[in-house]
Amino acid sequence: MRIVVADDAVLLREGLVRLLAEEGHRIVATVGDGPTLVEAVLQHRPDVSVVDVRMPPTHTDEGLRAAITVRSQLPGTPVLVLSQYVEPRYAAELLADGFGAVGYLLKDRVAKVAEFLDALDRVAGGATVFDPQVVAQLLSGQRRNDPLAGLTARERELLALMAEGHSNTAIAQRLVVSASTVEKHIGNVFTKLGLPPDDDDVHRRVRAVLAYLNA
Repeated sequence: MRIVVADDAVLLREGLVRLLAEEGHRIVATVGDGPTLVEAVLQHRPDVSVVDVRMPPTHTDEGLRAAITVRSQLPGTPVLVLSQYVEPRYAAELLADGFGAVGYLLKDRVAKVAEFLDALDRVAGGATVFDPQVVAQLLSGQRRNDPLAGLTARERELLALMAEGHSNTAIAQRLVVSASTVEKHIGNVFTKLGLPPDDDDVHRRVRAVLAYLNA
């Protein structure tokens, strides 16, 4: 794949470049701030970008804002955001445009090379992938006016796996059920969340995960 890497920490950026290059990917640009990231993506149109949330000048959420800007100009552009902290709001903001092809992982996940590369592939392919720790925090948090209140425990479990970016086949394997059972549960989730059948399945999947993140 053709990849843009955005991180102001030189050691991490170069480590990512080396890791991705060893896997046969082509790094078309490396940048260290938000505006340069936007320019690089618009110029190179990469298959996916790997972006640190915190970059100069304030080191708050410049990377996230740049990623959102890119996707406003190139809808559906695949972006995998890396963060040092669990911040479900970031994931929700990335997904808010409804196009999918976004990921939000903790930086520690990069050390688990196979998981990181798998997440990168899935994001490039249009999936949504959120770090299991983000999902776990959502599951343990207190929710007001929970839009998921009508879901069964099994449907919530399935939606959590969808938020982590797993395919129907992978979900079936994890839950030790048939693919048809997973499809039935997903259909129930869509119906209970009021997601119309005239939307394509990818779009409904994104909206279901967004409802989960915003709960």
